[in-house]
Amino acid sequence: MAKYRKLGRTSSQRKAMLRSQVTSLIYRGRIVTTQARAKEVQKIVDGIIALAVKEKDNFETVKVSAKVPVKDKDGKRVKEVVDGKRVTKFETVEKEIKKDMPSRLHARRQILRVLYPVTEVPATKAGRKRGTKEVDLVAKLFDEYGVKYANRNGGYTRIIKIGQRKGDGAMEVVLELV
Repeated sequence: MAKYRKLGRTSSQRKAMLRSQVTSLIYRGRIVTTQARAKEVQKIVDGIIALAVKEKDNFETVKVSAKVPVKDKDGKRVKEVVDGKRVTKFETVEKEIKKDMPSRLHARRQILRVLYPVTEVPATKAGRKRGTKEVDLVAKLFDEYGVKYANRNGGYTRIIKIGQRKGDGAMEVVLELV
């Protein structure tokens, strides 16, 4: 007996589709898909969330100093003239950052192997390219879902049947995080 469903795709197509659906589920919280796909995605997502729950507190906070460019009220960098050249003015800032312990770093890299990078694009047309930002789904897993599911022993997703699809009669379901 097979360990997984082939879903009528080649292995590269199947892996890409499952990665895409896992990423979408973690980013949005729910997806609509067929029952067979949902069961495969559910296996992957439950494993990822279990890893995030296990490693949620495995970090230390460290103080670091960083050089940050000085900006004016419009958000543009302040320039100053040094030796006849215009250069950006910097200031040193103390920050506290989370430093992952080795096992959390390993978990982070295992999760990144599965998830695709997600970029948020603003809805308004003005400043669409400038306003884009990369979403850190791994941080969301550790900080939000790790804390949310800390007292739960598995079963982080649920499948709700919504009926058959009109075109091919495949059973459609909603896969959502509990």
